[in-house]
Amino acid sequence: MKVMVGGTFDPLHDGHKRLLSRSFALAGPDGEVVIGLTNDAFASHKTHPIHPFAERKSDLEQYITGTITAAAAEKKYATRWEVEPLSDRFGSALDADFDAIVVSEETLPVAVEINKMRRAKNLRKVDIHQITCVLAEDGRWISSTRIWRGEIDTHGHLIRTQD
Repeated sequence: MKVMVGGTFDPLHDGHKRLLSRSFALAGPDGEVVIGLTNDAFASHKTHPIHPFAERKSDLEQYITGTITAAAAEKKYATRWEVEPLSDRFGSALDADFDAIVVSEETLPVAVEINKMRRAKNLRKVDIHQITCVLAEDGRWISSTRIWRGEIDTHGHLIRTQD
């Protein structure tokens, strides 16, 4: 099965890891995962700073290949995969031949829009697989924005400040 997933992945946090894990599990060992990574121009629309594309791509590659930490080494994926730059919300999903897209609760509307646009082009719709967002210790979603603000770390642990 060919699966697509996309995002900015900066910083790479436990919510992103759930999204990627689901994508690889769905594709299976004989499948393929295409990871759309927002390019610098598209990512610049975020409300917080973003690391350069090359750095974010390297972080993704290190996580997928298990070269970041010993714990990540247990998460090596046998599935074929590639990272492609995203210059908009859709990337190659409007034209590519693939079977499924994996999204979070937050990005579900984009996947629905992709299927509408594919139908308008007489292309078959793709299956949408939605993961639940990973919650931080405070019960709110882990998000890159919250991490950049210094509220939580990449695992959703609250960052306590000394007064």
